[in-house]
Amino acid sequence: MIVLLRHKKTITINTTNMSTIHLTKADFISKVMDYEKNPDGWNYIGDKPAIIDFYATWCGPCNHVAPILEEISDEYEGKIYVYKIDTDKEQELSAAFGIETIPTLIFVPLNGEPKMSQGAMPKSAFKEIIEDVLLK
Repeated sequence: MIVLLRHKKTITINTTNMSTIHLTKADFISKVMDYEKNPDGWNYIGDKPAIIDFYATWCGPCNHVAPILEEISDEYEGKIYVYKIDTDKEQELSAAFGIETIPTLIFVPLNGEPKMSQGAMPKSAFKEIIEDVLLK
């Protein structure tokens, strides 16, 4: 649980139910794609569609998207994965995918090529992509 003090008011944020999955390079290779063994093509190894969020803790738009992704993760639990990659901690992974702008979101269907989006998006846009691309 995180407690924030803002303008003499206490705001409590429950962090125990967060269901996004934070990935390291090793996690990415074992859960998403082994880009070192297969550098020439996308070969998703997950068993559900996924959203991959490349973010940084200091990034305002990233911090705007974070609670939306938590909600999405809860709403689509068991249907999709929502992965998060901290670009400051995982610089090699970020470089491997050419991440230059954050947030960068990669939408990964079970079959087919992933789609990339840069910048913050409203929840309605996430839901539209999930329904029309990931779960179709």
